[in-house]
Amino acid sequence: MEATFVLYPKMTALDFVGPFEVLGSVPVVTTRFVAATLDPVTSDNGLTVLPTDTFSSLRSTDIVVVPGSGHWRDLLKDSGGVVEWLQAVHPTTKWTTSVCTGSTLLAEAGLVSKATTHWAARSDLETRGVEVSTDRVVFDGKVVSGAGVSAGIDMALRLVEAEFGEMVAQAVQVGIEYDPQPPHAYDSIPPEIAAGLKAAFESSQA
Repeated sequence: MEATFVLYPKMTALDFVGPFEVLGSVPVVTTRFVAATLDPVTSDNGLTVLPTDTFSSLRSTDIVVVPGSGHWRDLLKDSGGVVEWLQAVHPTTKWTTSVCTGSTLLAEAGLVSKATTHWAARSDLETRGVEVSTDRVVFDGKVVSGAGVSAGIDMALRLVEAEFGEMVAQAVQVGIEYDPQPPHAYDSIPPEIAAGLKAAFESSQA
């Protein structure tokens, strides 16, 4: 089975690295990285990744993983070919998935009716006619979405379980020693921190 990770400038690295580590731990899964060209692609925090394929050369795959970006509204205006490629490849996939604001690209492509995303991007899903969930992982037929950033690991583990069974998913989770125990609860941070985060996300879209 082939898993293909979509690359584009200013993507969020953990959005695809987390699922890559999970899916790549399954021996029967091969991985590819697709982008507009074969030139190196740099994430929003400076990680550079080399594509293995281009949107024009790779026209079918089993699993697609679309990472998000802190600059998702810029991407919605000009995705650099990502939306068009998703529309073309989606009929060939067994699973089309997203992490974080990657779900807004699926929505822009008209591929999803219910999804989750980073809390800062929920309105962008709603305005595209998508039923927005606050769940960490959402299945909508063969489209699977994970909420913000680290939820990509959860999404990929759920995908492994759906495709290969619970025992394989358990083995992968223990193998990568994934046992999240965050030091700060999402729903208990001080209001001023939440307000600052919201302001920072909004300013990044200007």
